[in-house]
Amino acid sequence: MPMLLSYQTVDVFTRTRFGGNPLAVVLDADGLTTEQMQAVAREFNYSETSFVLRSVDPRHTAQIRIFTPTTEVPFAGHPNVGTAFVLASLEGASGAEEFVFEEKAGLVRARILRDAGRVGEVRLTAPQALRVGRTFDPAAVAACLSLAPGDIATGVHQPSIASVGLPFLVVEIASRDALARAVAQPAAFSDILPSDGADAIYLYCRATAERDGAVDFTARMFAPFDGLPEDPATGSATAATCALLASMEKTAIRRFEVAQGIDMGRPSLISIDVAGTDPVEIGGSCVPVMSGTLVV
Repeated sequence: MPMLLSYQTVDVFTRTRFGGNPLAVVLDADGLTTEQMQAVAREFNYSETSFVLRSVDPRHTAQIRIFTPTTEVPFAGHPNVGTAFVLASLEGASGAEEFVFEEKAGLVRARILRDAGRVGEVRLTAPQALRVGRTFDPAAVAACLSLAPGDIATGVHQPSIASVGLPFLVVEIASRDALARAVAQPAAFSDILPSDGADAIYLYCRATAERDGAVDFTARMFAPFDGLPEDPATGSATAATCALLASMEKTAIRRFEVAQGIDMGRPSLISIDVAGTDPVEIGGSCVPVMSGTLVV
């Protein structure tokens, strides 16, 4: 007998439908195998799909498993923001102000900020402290992005692996024009990645354009190994990058506003709070898009 499961989709890190990063949230997914979850994620073909299961510890809200179209990941920003939004918006929801999710990278706490009774924003804490891994030759990284070595900025940091729960190769780009021109070259990716658990490149530029809005920097993220050429909004990579920059600046408390998805027509806004040794906080809004029944 097929299983019938409810799902909802939301656009995350935006207040405008069909902007931001789309996410599918599959509810009451305890009966699914890992292989079935992967197949469902491949069917949705979003950058990630989240599955809500009963928590192992009854003190926690739920266990969340997150899949790209090709693999399971231990943590990601936009699936947590979107899943918390969906759970807080369900008819009959308790009005809880905080959820605690069990994930492979650790516990993720999500605070619900309401506006006139509705969910206005979700702010979640990353499950791990900043970890910085190996550095990379700028020329090799430039080849991955169809750029010249001079397009890679190294004044603050070398291209480096950084993580607060999911590792990325973080690269600063010297100009907004170069950021817009970047195109992933999968063959060159294969020359340097995966490494230290990272298989994707998060590239950002502190020189912004008018279309980006009033932000600290603008970003893009390429993950060709996951079957999706570009991600519209990547909370986990943005959080790792902001934590890295704050550590370089020796800034105790800092809020970053970051634009992503601009150059692919899905504008997103991600808010990051860094406060000393406290877990990095990722914030954003969501818009509901679809709901339905999944047959597995």
